[in-house]
Amino acid sequence: MRDRNYFLDLNDLQFKQVSLPWRIRIRRLLFWALASVAVTFLYVSLFHHLFGSPKDKMLQQELSNMKLQYSMLGRQMDQSVEALSRLRSSDDVLYRPILDMDSIPESLRNPGFGGVDRFMDLYGYTNTGLMIQYRARTEEIKSRTNIQIESFRSVEERRNEWKREMEYLPYISPVNPIYRLGDGVKFRERHPVLGTPQWHHGQDFNTPYGTEVHATGSGKVIKAGWSSGGFGNFVVIDHGYGFQTTYGHLSSIKVSLDMNVKRGDLIGLSGSSGTSSGPHLHYQIDLYGQNRNPLHYFNNDLSEEEYFEMIQTLSSRLKLR
Repeated sequence: MRDRNYFLDLNDLQFKQVSLPWRIRIRRLLFWALASVAVTFLYVSLFHHLFGSPKDKMLQQELSNMKLQYSMLGRQMDQSVEALSRLRSSDDVLYRPILDMDSIPESLRNPGFGGVDRFMDLYGYTNTGLMIQYRARTEEIKSRTNIQIESFRSVEERRNEWKREMEYLPYISPVNPIYRLGDGVKFRERHPVLGTPQWHHGQDFNTPYGTEVHATGSGKVIKAGWSSGGFGNFVVIDHGYGFQTTYGHLSSIKVSLDMNVKRGDLIGLSGSSGTSSGPHLHYQIDLYGQNRNPLHYFNNDLSEEEYFEMIQTLSSRLKLR
């Protein structure tokens, strides 16, 4: 029980409670109010320091979750960088050398960034440094990915062109390789018919009369008929890419002018027309008007069965198209 002060009133000889002045009462009330506020503030501060408020706990939890997500994102970025490095290695070491393409310069693969600050919108946050770091890595990966996509597009275009080129260039023998080879590219001191010295610009095949002659590559027939230059019945095919092939001394022509032919198509039968000493095929390859040795453009080690299997395969592909 709170202590109370009393005094003896001599007038009526009774004890009476001491009554404090209002000023003192107000001071005491203010003191206790201030003391209560101070104690409350101290308690709240100590509680927040030790345990934190529910809102602070929620924010801390969100911050921890965000850091975890950034960590997982960092691992995914590392995996993406490794994948891009493998793609670049395949591009530079495998695809481009095979297709005879130059490597992409380092300045294009790793372009710099300049100009205005790209990260101004990220300033002022608690984790500004972390956010800028991952934004920069994201932009780097995006840039490298776009460059790699464009590189593979050019590789794909070159592959398609290379595939077409392989189809058009004269890369097989015009006749069954079982037939003995005659004179090749050389200077002949005496022509077997004319008796004069002159160059022989092709490869002769000693074939029986009526042997099938096949186009050695896809292309367009630019000459088909009689030659006044000694080839007799002959065919000339333009394969593009600077290549032309000539088939001379034919007994019969199976194609016509401006006709498109595919590799392996029958274009004529061998014979002895024109300036010829006997049945054979004269086969000639010219690259941009310069004579080339035909033996450098096909494999002469095929057996008869392998050769006709190749011709049948080529013909079957054409029918499927």
